[in-house]
Amino acid sequence: MKKHTVIIAEDHTILRDGLKFLLTSEGDMDVVGEAEDGIVAIRLARKFSPDIILMDLSMPKMSGLGAIKEIKKISPSSKILVLTIHNTEEYITEVLNAGADGYILKDANQEELIMAIRSVLSGGSYLSPGVSKKVIDGYLEGKKELRVVSAWDSLTQREKDVLKMIAEGFKNKEIADNLCISVKTVEKHRANLMKKLDLHNASAVTAFALEKGLINQ
Repeated sequence: MKKHTVIIAEDHTILRDGLKFLLTSEGDMDVVGEAEDGIVAIRLARKFSPDIILMDLSMPKMSGLGAIKEIKKISPSSKILVLTIHNTEEYITEVLNAGADGYILKDANQEELIMAIRSVLSGGSYLSPGVSKKVIDGYLEGKKELRVVSAWDSLTQREKDVLKMIAEGFKNKEIADNLCISVKTVEKHRANLMKKLDLHNASAVTAFALEKGLINQ
């Protein structure tokens, strides 16, 4: 029997271990890689082109959202099921627009998770019931058309990646190495994002990232 190949992208080791145990217990799933951040998830996706990736959104270095966009470029056939605590319309909309195939909340039980995975693997999609209501309500209320573009929305994905890593305490050289770009490019992204958000130092960037839920306290 051919097994479905799976990558788990989640920064908490104990949760990764639990997910791996659950999936391998199914008998037809093979966890071929585990990633503790978005950058590693991209590398593993390039190496394995897995059938499905379970993707957390709040991870160090590069967020799940940034990783989804890159993975859909390098391995478009890989399905991506987001597994997250975030249940706001902003997150949901961004993730679905980035190309995720499903969105399930971390308070789901094991049966719902397996159902979501199989739905996505079969070519369908899956949204947690609470998520579905938020998406539908948003469209019914016309929020998509009326929503004012915020300063955060104006950032490019790369600027968001750099902002997250600044907030996590990485230096420009470390950011450049992790994102495979030059220090000069990092400095340019840093200057652009701080200008767009009207932030004037690294402490303000960190405070903003905490407010947005991009990093943990």
